[in-house]
Amino acid sequence: MGAELIIDRSAEGYRFWNDEGTAQDPKEWQRLGKKIRELTGGHDVDIVFEHPGRETFGASVYVARKGGTIVTCASTSGYMHEYDNRYLWMNLKRIVSSHFANYREAWEANDLVDRGIVHPTLSKTYRLEEVGQAALDVHRNAHQGKVGVLTLAPEAGLGVTDTEKRARFETEINRFRDA
Repeated sequence: MGAELIIDRSAEGYRFWNDEGTAQDPKEWQRLGKKIRELTGGHDVDIVFEHPGRETFGASVYVARKGGTIVTCASTSGYMHEYDNRYLWMNLKRIVSSHFANYREAWEANDLVDRGIVHPTLSKTYRLEEVGQAALDVHRNAHQGKVGVLTLAPEAGLGVTDTEKRARFETEINRFRDA
């Protein structure tokens, strides 16, 4: 999807919480930090874009470099974030929030999609009468990428105006389809 360095949390088997979801495991944060340093030539990261929320927030606070920043922009795995505050205050890190973009930044992001540099991934499309199931699946984090709901269209793909361009990026767009 364009990233140069990738850590697949599932493939690495990270378990930041115990099975009951009641306690975090700092040893897993350390293991993640070690993996990051392996990939970056021994460096910690300046900025962590924290999207999952509760599941990974503690690890994100831990792995940001001293003086680094954690940008929270969503909470798909839960909005009640927990972390060990010592790793924040003793290392002069900061948490900032972001809600995507202003008008110009949104236009520039859409331009990246239009040029095929960024691919909006779609895991599943629901019919309008399945909107409740779509919401439940998102609530349960049972998706990767985006989900779509057909509101006035009987089938997916009817809004595509440049079929040639769409065909060039079909694999990337549907990377998580039915995953």
